[in-house]
Amino acid sequence: MSDPAAGAAPQRGEPSLRTIGVHWLRIGITGFGGPPTHIALLRRLVVEQRTWVDQREFEDALAACNLLPGPASTQLSIFLARRLGGARGAIIGGLGFILPAVILVTGLSALFFGQAPPAWVRGAGAGAGAAVAAVAVQAGAVLARPSLEQAASRGRWVGYLALGLVAAALIGPYLVLVLLACGVFELAIAGRLSERDRLHGWGPIAIPAVAAAAVGGIGSLAWVAFKVGALSYGGGFVIIPLMQGDAVHTYHWMTSSQFLDAVALGQVTPGPVVSTVAAVGYAADRVGGAALAAAVAFAPSFTFVLVGGGRFERIRASARARTFLAGAGPAAIGAILGAAIPLAGALRETWQTGVLAAAAVALLIARRGIVVTLLGAGVAGVVIALAGGPVPR
Repeated sequence: MSDPAAGAAPQRGEPSLRTIGVHWLRIGITGFGGPPTHIALLRRLVVEQRTWVDQREFEDALAACNLLPGPASTQLSIFLARRLGGARGAIIGGLGFILPAVILVTGLSALFFGQAPPAWVRGAGAGAGAAVAAVAVQAGAVLARPSLEQAASRGRWVGYLALGLVAAALIGPYLVLVLLACGVFELAIAGRLSERDRLHGWGPIAIPAVAAAAVGGIGSLAWVAFKVGALSYGGGFVIIPLMQGDAVHTYHWMTSSQFLDAVALGQVTPGPVVSTVAAVGYAADRVGGAALAAAVAFAPSFTFVLVGGGRFERIRASARARTFLAGAGPAAIGAILGAAIPLAGALRETWQTGVLAAAAVALLIARRGIVVTLLGAGVAGVVIALAGGPVPR
């Protein structure tokens, strides 16, 4: 796989840094619909329209990104920008892809989590938030079938899925330890776990988890954001159980209803779903917290690509990486499904249950889009709020 040196000038026929910035910013602004939309837009740009990258190289990059923890579509956007413009291209393209969502989520958080948001705003949040549990189920269901078809052992796959589901429902803040344990167990079953792996690969990850949990304040916010960006396997929705327990129950940065609002904001805005972490950061420490949370959450993606981008072919071909993901991946899917339980449990008003049921029908039976469904649920909440119906605070 071609890999220009950091900061090298683009080769003939490849874009300037300004061109990269413009195109990646456009995708960051218009990329509604989550990772599938981002991947389709990137492919259309670099493979079909501009022919900067061939189809095989694009598929290899996508496969490698899917083997890394963290948001795959974000890492793909950074890698492709690096491929075309070196390290500076990666930074310019990555920021263009990420910043619109972070800025929009932060601005909306100021509106939704202000001192006295108007009734229609609270209604919109309560309506859209009520549909989030259905979105989680739909996201998990979409991932489950292809994952099961590729499983080496369906029995272990079901076991990992169940562990992830239970962990998300009961011990959300420590979900990452369950995901890692499932991956390590699968490595052990396959005979690919060496003593060095156990001592130097996985063990140190638990140290910051315990230390940050005890620190509180900014340290805790940084740890929550780090889990979101560096230790989440299986897609954007894994961030929900990783954040919910800490944000609502451990550190009390926001109420359960506000957390539902935050997840809904991350879904209806363009760009990476991980930008949801900016809403949690805003609730913890206003604009400064939002900026810190976003910076920490996205820093691993830049690091993975800038430091290891030249080894992506090796990552894609790594039997050890695929084996680890064979355990952590199903557990992550279970976590996505399990996230629906506390999300549904956070609903406070009877009418929200009706909105959740309608959203489940729209997503799982009628196959409507996530953004359209959430916007419709938000409109229903606005109507109920303006009609004088009860709205959670």
